[in-house]
Amino acid sequence: MAFYPLARKMLFALDPERAHDLVINAMAAKQALHQYKLQIHDPVLATQIGRLSLTSPVGLAAGFDKDGRAPLALLGAGFGFVEVGTLTPRAQTGNPKPRLFRLPEDQAVINRLGFNNQGQMAAGPRLTHTIARRDRIRGGRRDVGLIGVNIGANKDSEDRVADYAEGVARFSGIADYLTINISSPNTPRLRDLQSGDALENLLTRVMSARGESAVPIFVKIAPDIDDDALGQLLGQVMRHGVDGLIVSNTTIARPGHLISENAHETGGLSGEPLAPRSRALLGVIARDTQGKLPIISVGGVGSAEEAYARIKAGASAVQLYTALVYKGPTLAGEINRGLAKRLKRDGFSSVTEAVGSDYK
Repeated sequence: MAFYPLARKMLFALDPERAHDLVINAMAAKQALHQYKLQIHDPVLATQIGRLSLTSPVGLAAGFDKDGRAPLALLGAGFGFVEVGTLTPRAQTGNPKPRLFRLPEDQAVINRLGFNNQGQMAAGPRLTHTIARRDRIRGGRRDVGLIGVNIGANKDSEDRVADYAEGVARFSGIADYLTINISSPNTPRLRDLQSGDALENLLTRVMSARGESAVPIFVKIAPDIDDDALGQLLGQVMRHGVDGLIVSNTTIARPGHLISENAHETGGLSGEPLAPRSRALLGVIARDTQGKLPIISVGGVGSAEEAYARIKAGASAVQLYTALVYKGPTLAGEINRGLAKRLKRDGFSSVTEAVGSDYK
């Protein structure tokens, strides 16, 4: 939007978390007033993520709409799918403030929020109502406006695996897909669940908890995972029938080229500086699994060119969040249009056809 540079200047004058609250409140009000329209995208943008069909591969990553307050309004902004959360069984306030930091010179953000949310009990009825409304207005199509739920564990839980199983059981009959978030760096020792016996236990209980719903389940991994742990994880998720991976979460690494004054803050780094690491991890997984494990790529996606590169590298879809902070609410539409042009230019009839074309 032409006015976004001015709006951004005003928002950047506020504390980052306060600015985010204002934006999500505005989107929630827009949804409540039915001031949105679900998008039917150019047919060339059609894609498959395992058993899911989408009209656009451009999704909104978890973290923007933590409590599922405005997914329909966000879909109306041009996203093919929206992932809400992270939602934990019990409400929690998260880590002490300040805990969200802009790095404007680096087009990045550092957060140490710590799964702050109102809890699954509050979000469940709201999402049930929202998805029922979505179903009424999408004209019988199952590929328009998908809504996923990102599930986490409470920081003080004595059995974090039980938290994930509880979330899967609660949302398996509601959401279009579920994401098991075991890769946030802001809950102590959460990333321990990415490997070994802990991961085996998690996957066994989570896959059982979805029951007969067969809702697709994705696992979101960290960009900081080492090669040995990654190899074991890929074997385990494929053996358990996990539907795909989301690659990747924020990083605790700090590239040497960061120049913003907040670059030293503790937490997960997202945005442009994460792109090389996330892109490289995507390439490794795509080549190792040869298309047998669908991948959603996230981390530093902020343009049609970057989205197209991720798709050709093996991603069935992409997600973004931090780029919205710097580029504004029309970004999803801009990426959709640019991506459609590139696909047609290169002779592809759909995103699905282009997935992994760099290595196939």
